Amino acid sequence: MNTYIFIPPVRKATGGITVFCQIASILARAGHSVQLVMRESGSWMPQIAEGYPEPIHWDDLRLTPDDLWLVPEGWVNSLTPGLNAGAKCVVYCQNWAYLFSSLPDGVLWRNLPVSFLAVSHPVEWFMQQTLSRGSPILRPGIDTDLFHAPEKKPSGPIRIGYMPRKNKALVSQIKSIYKARNPDTDIRWIEIAGMDAKGVAETLRACHIFLVSGFPEGCPLPPLEALASGCIPVGFSGFGGWDYMRQIDGAVFKPWWPLRDVAWSGNGFWSADADVLDAALNLEKAIELWKQGGVNLDRALEAGQQTVQSYSMEIQAETVLDIWNKF
Repeated sequence: MNTYIFIPPVRKATGGITVFCQIASILARAGHSVQLVMRESGSWMPQIAEGYPEPIHWDDLRLTPDDLWLVPEGWVNSLTPGLNAGAKCVVYCQNWAYLFSSLPDGVLWRNLPVSFLAVSHPVEWFMQQTLSRGSPILRPGIDTDLFHAPEKKPSGPIRIGYMPRKNKALVSQIKSIYKARNPDTDIRWIEIAGMDAKGVAETLRACHIFLVSGFPEGCPLPPLEALASGCIPVGFSGFGGWDYMRQIDGAVFKPWWPLRDVAWSGNGFWSADADVLDAALNLEKAIELWKQGGVNLDRALEAGQQTVQSYSMEIQAETVLDIWNKF
């Protein structure tokens, strides 16, 4: 079975395409026949690493019924070559919010001969509720050699990292609410933008708290990277984050959807998406946790490290190969 993986045309770095390239690399290193397929020349891709197959152009794609055609959930039209060839078509849903975003009028997922992968337990549950079908779960992995906790966090004011790329206006509101309630508190806001992965990792290691502003999400990586870097995360889950997010004592939001059993305890202070007041209150709790230190802080940081162990690159590779062997 040959695997062909569709790479959508984008101009900026995306975690979703990085995951698709990781899948290709895992399969290639394990001896599977795999090919990346680019819709447009010049689209963004991560730097070609060992194990990445050289991509081919869409116009050179020749699928057969013995092939597997893997596409992302928001690019329904990209299924066409696979459907026309009678190939095994697989849709990898990395964000529940885009599952129905590109379906043409009158077309239903249930009427298409496709299989699905889900990026997290919440996304798989969402697909069960909307499509009445289950799917294997393929979680992303993070580089724990790159993202790891320092021996010691910086002394002095609490440092709060954030990424303004997602929901910048809500970040501004949270900062304003916090300042209104705590006008004399000395903290440092650290903007994480325009950095490569190494720069992000170094910055997170120098932060105590990571403010999570992104939603909707399928299985967000920045909070996992922050946990690996020894931060206490505060903020929104994007729904999909509840694959691994669990509340530290004192947080008040409770998801109404089912959560899977996990080995770790509370690893962050999580709010309902867009609830800026609760996020600001949770920020106060996280800052107080760092100031008090002791067993409660140690327990939360240890829960973060336990969380990350389930999202390693090694586990991702094992899962990919297990799923493909079943394919």
